[in-house]
Amino acid sequence: MRKVIIGNHALSYGAMLSRAQVIAAYPITPQTEVIELLSEMCANGELDAKFIKVESEHSAMTACVGASATGVRTFTATSAQGLALMHEVLHWAVGARTPVVMGNINRAMAPPWTIWTEQTDSLSQRDTGWMQIYCQNNQEVLDSVIQAYKVAEQVKLPAMVILAAFVLSHTSETVEMPEQEKVDEFLPPYELEYKIDPDDPHAFGGLTGPDGYFELRYIIQKAIEDAIPKWEEVGEEFGKLFGRSYGLVETYKIEDAKELIISSATVASTARSAIDYLREKGKKVGLLRIRVFRPFPAEKVKSLLSAIDKAIVIDRNISFGASGIFYQEVKAACYNEKNKPPIFGVITGLGGRDVGKKDIIDIYEYVMKQDKVESDIIWKGVRV
Repeated sequence: MRKVIIGNHALSYGAMLSRAQVIAAYPITPQTEVIELLSEMCANGELDAKFIKVESEHSAMTACVGASATGVRTFTATSAQGLALMHEVLHWAVGARTPVVMGNINRAMAPPWTIWTEQTDSLSQRDTGWMQIYCQNNQEVLDSVIQAYKVAEQVKLPAMVILAAFVLSHTSETVEMPEQEKVDEFLPPYELEYKIDPDDPHAFGGLTGPDGYFELRYIIQKAIEDAIPKWEEVGEEFGKLFGRSYGLVETYKIEDAKELIISSATVASTARSAIDYLREKGKKVGLLRIRVFRPFPAEKVKSLLSAIDKAIVIDRNISFGASGIFYQEVKAACYNEKNKPPIFGVITGLGGRDVGKKDIIDIYEYVMKQDKVESDIIWKGVRV
């Protein structure tokens, strides 16, 4: 069955099909429709879940973490300032090893107040230990929620499914709805060995001294490293059941590419059209879309960049005082490689400024005229 739905509702249906058992969230533009639909599903019996109405995003994440520790599947969603308010509890979700799944609709951070898209809100949480998946269309949004539960519950770490405000969140697209029976086959009920249970008491969240804390952080790092092959395995398994395969990255026309455009989310979709145009002009350029940002697919990136002459990373985000964040990660991954190409970093589209086909063509043509990297930031579209 197919439905024409907005990206926000793709998150809702993903949670429903995953049989989430506790939903806790606070409304914030442009996320609100996610939770509105889930509340309706809970009210009409379409989803057998407890819907918890809370007074803030901090409380929403706290409720999800607490519920997850009892062994149930939990879901929430937020954006921008709401995600920032959750920050403390994001660390708790990781340290407590709770596989919460959250939808985050990328919205630029205030002030000034804005509701349009930018990736800085989610990327500012990159060091908390949450896995992060950046989606390019509504189908991928729905599919990624289901896959996120599967990976999160295997490695016992939370996951964030991320989509662009308005570009996807409020845009209607045709989405193929997986059959519930097949989703149940792919995603069996969550089983937690150690959980909050009055009939089988354990201690949770106790004080840990220097004799144990270090090792617990080491174990978390090993768990997120273990997630790298899990995302590939789960994406392939999903493809066998539903006909749509996924991985850590996605490539387009790279077989003979001499230059590579590297991007994520919806900008990568626009880049395909630009690459088609440039290919018609005889340019040997391809696309690398980074889908899973945490854990970062460093080996994939290094392998793909080893055979090209120039790489262009297009960021819709900024780390103030440094550069674009995907650019930083790509550079770091290739630092020790002998065959790394020059890597150019471009920042564009902040605060929802449109990033069109012509913009990407212009970026490519500008970089092709450069002999070497002069700066870590090439600004595209800024009006100063």
